[in-house]
Amino acid sequence: MAAIETGTQDLLVRVEDGVAVLTMNRPERRNALSPAMLEALGRALEDAEADDDVACVVLTGAGGAFCAGGDVKAMAEGNDAEMDYDARVAVQRRSQRATAGRLHLMPKPTIAALPGAAAGAGLSLALACDLRIAARGAILSTAFARVGLAGDFGGTWFLTRLVGSARARELYFLSERLSAEEAERLGIVNRVVDDERLEAEALALAARLAAGPRIALRYMKENLNRAENGDELGECMDLEATHHLHTGPPRSGRRLHAEAPADLHRQVARPARARRPAAHERDDVEHPSHTTLPRENGLPLWTKSGRRAARRRDCRDDR
Repeated sequence: MAAIETGTQDLLVRVEDGVAVLTMNRPERRNALSPAMLEALGRALEDAEADDDVACVVLTGAGGAFCAGGDVKAMAEGNDAEMDYDARVAVQRRSQRATAGRLHLMPKPTIAALPGAAAGAGLSLALACDLRIAARGAILSTAFARVGLAGDFGGTWFLTRLVGSARARELYFLSERLSAEEAERLGIVNRVVDDERLEAEALALAARLAAGPRIALRYMKENLNRAENGDELGECMDLEATHHLHTGPPRSGRRLHAEAPADLHRQVARPARARRPAAHERDDVEHPSHTTLPRENGLPLWTKSGRRAARRRDCRDDR
């Protein structure tokens, strides 16, 4: 296991067996997002995407919570009051794309492991991941209506695609708290496990993905993202055909992908097929010997070339 320096204690990063584990680490504030945490998270995700030793990313939180969202107390104190509106919008846009956007779009599987509360922008970050696994005691909420904010970090986009427009509107407008089991029933989380099993289950799932066919998983994710974005069916199928034929077991003249499982490429050796003897070489076919065979211009008459030469000779004789 290798610990990665992030420049802040608000985010801890380690890489183990092809899995990068990113832990939001402000337990005293239920891992509310700080500027330092967001900046470090953006850098860590960029590095994980570019690192060939990383095949899967797990995002989680310390101290029994996932992430309570934006730091409302810091917002109330006006820590960014010196920035004008346009500057704040620009910073927010860059931060969202570098974090939630990259979690969703990077060509590697991403998993959110929710040990406890995931609210507001914290829920948005979880929804940005490909898969979500929650502890049985976890609570999920959009929470924005409770603090008078419209919502950020792509939550409306992700949630609408997961549960449909009507249910997403209900969850945003009312900001009700969902248990892990209810979130699983709605399709917001993929599985629920006992609290003490969360880390082990999440890492086992990540290790399984990290050991899988990396190129195929990358193309699967791109296919699914395009389908999710509403690409026309024909375009999605064309892209699937391109990616499908670029992956899988090797065929003649195609390079073997080192990332694919070895048993997928196991080929059964087949005996070479014997050449079928020509007619004049077979014992069951009567044919004149090569020494007594009539010839025309040196060609045996039983061959097509010999017969054509004989016909040309007959035509000359008739003339």
